[in-house]
Amino acid sequence: MDRKTRKFILDVLGDHNVMRFATVRSDGYPQATTVAYANDGLTLYFACDGDSQKARNIKRCKKVSLTIDRDCADWSKIKGLSMAAVAEALKDTGAIRRGLKLLARKFPEMSKMSEEDLAATAVVKVMPKVISVIDYRKGFGHTELIRV
Repeated sequence: MDRKTRKFILDVLGDHNVMRFATVRSDGYPQATTVAYANDGLTLYFACDGDSQKARNIKRCKKVSLTIDRDCADWSKIKGLSMAAVAEALKDTGAIRRGLKLLARKFPEMSKMSEEDLAATAVVKVMPKVISVIDYRKGFGHTELIRV
């Protein structure tokens, strides 16, 4: 990936707070939810209830998809990202702390979570495999497919 494309991707990740995140349910249907995220480069982190449907789905199937964008009244200004990725609920205490630190830096209210809440929380690491860069400013439907 060239420097300009990487900068575009990192700018989109830095300018947004939530993503639409899709997992595979046990019946094979996709399940899309909205989650707040933080990123370290191209790697994304989010926290959710450890017993949530999305956490159970990830345990069963690590393949996920996500989008990051904003609602835009003028379609010619649409820009964002779509990713095919793999996700895992972190088990290592150090990795969990690192993920929580990244999230708390972006969302300071997370640092106020009780120990009880944290114990029931899954910290999920999302590693993109394919990124579709969406930029309609370059023309209707313009996308660039990037393999990570």
